Amino acid sequence: MFVIKAVLKGVIDAATEGMDQYQPSNPPPQRRPQVYAEAHESDEEKQFRNVFRKLAGEDMEVSPPELMNILNRIIGKHGDLKTDGFTIENCRSMVAVMDSDSTGKLGFHEFKYLWDNIKRWQCVYKRYDRDGSGSICQDELQGAIKAAGFPLNDQMLKLIFRRYSDEHGNMDFDNYVSCLVRLDAMCRAFKTLDKDNNGKIKVNVEEWLQLTMYS
Repeated sequence: MFVIKAVLKGVIDAATEGMDQYQPSNPPPQRRPQVYAEAHESDEEKQFRNVFRKLAGEDMEVSPPELMNILNRIIGKHGDLKTDGFTIENCRSMVAVMDSDSTGKLGFHEFKYLWDNIKRWQCVYKRYDRDGSGSICQDELQGAIKAAGFPLNDQMLKLIFRRYSDEHGNMDFDNYVSCLVRLDAMCRAFKTLDKDNNGKIKVNVEEWLQLTMYS
């Protein structure tokens, strides 16, 4: 998917194949004062905010340990999803790529964006787990990734499978979600930087490191 070329002058060019087919969901809106946000929310958002308040506590933000506890508590109720549980490293990575204001935690809209995606990806995961094993095998992966909104080529699919599958060649639910969260964040970042919408971006080394290291 991504072809990266490092240039000696300290600039990195990145080009994509098929990025025009990627249609990310709307990113979380910029954080606004809570009083303003609550006054302009839909009924659905108000209901979710009440749930979020119970999950996040008084600071109304979700840290990586809190996210790990939330996800494992809820996913543990789904016996049809094979998982070893979300690790603290999984959750640090998810918070990092969703943390648009670099607070180290997820605010309401950031958490809601992640939550909505996880629900959508859960439906895709279950649909493509055709043998009912609770995990995704390599033959099922391409359909499951494409249906989630990522038109990846075979080479990238093999790399992803190698990175996120277990020793038996299966990808469980927590690794599937971790993979898609990262894909979504990287694709959204690329789209944002692709000002001309031509499938190419140019960033310097500092910008590239900032983009890739906190993720």
